[in-house]
Amino acid sequence: MFSILERLLVFPAPPVNEDDWDVPDLPFEDIYFRAEDGTRLHGWFVPHPEPKAVVLYCHGNGEYVAQLANRLRVLRERIGVTVFAWDYRGYGHSEGRPHEKNVIADARVAHLWLAERTGVSPADIVLIGRSLGGAVAVELAAEYHVRGLALDRTFASLVDAAAHNYPWLPVRWLMQNKFSSLERIKHYHGPLLQTHGTADSIVPFAMGKQLFDAAPGKNKRFIEVPDGDHSGPLPDYCYEALVEFIDSLEPVGNAYR
Repeated sequence: MFSILERLLVFPAPPVNEDDWDVPDLPFEDIYFRAEDGTRLHGWFVPHPEPKAVVLYCHGNGEYVAQLANRLRVLRERIGVTVFAWDYRGYGHSEGRPHEKNVIADARVAHLWLAERTGVSPADIVLIGRSLGGAVAVELAAEYHVRGLALDRTFASLVDAAAHNYPWLPVRWLMQNKFSSLERIKHYHGPLLQTHGTADSIVPFAMGKQLFDAAPGKNKRFIEVPDGDHSGPLPDYCYEALVEFIDSLEPVGNAYR
């Protein structure tokens, strides 16, 4: 019974609105690919003619790729990157049921697909993750070499975040999805950019700062967003910082090893 409740809390996939998928001003390709176990997954590939970087984007737990259209447009047009975002299992047009293990495994498949599609090494791909997607990106960066990692409003531990939001539930004893980003990020020594709002009530600011402080790399930057909440738009200076971050990364072929 709790496992069903946990899935609803951790992976509350929103109902699909087919109107969301009609975005004529975004040059994307619908991509379908197979997970390791054969599950059919879906994503949007948004190419840039002369990209500064190739980005794998990991979305939050309450959204699917069609709802990311504005974000993907900003990444392409303002940041100047080619980007691929995929739906977690059970989200958008992806099949299956999500769980920590298969979502992380699917992220690696998406990572390899993007590298093959763009002709770059998997180590030359930049990871960007928002909220739960940041935890997915941390897992990937901790296990495999990547060019850079950018996190937006990401928790140090899913269990801690759940305990904060649902103090009346025995989440620390019963949760199967852990996403222990605080421990995993200690294995990532590459460039890191992290943003977090001081008024975030879902993932408290202190949790984001704790995650940042645990990252062992020397090339890292934390951007505090005064009065920023968990779901609102980021201020312009955060996007300016992302441009600077992308521009500061080692050229393709010389990514952090």
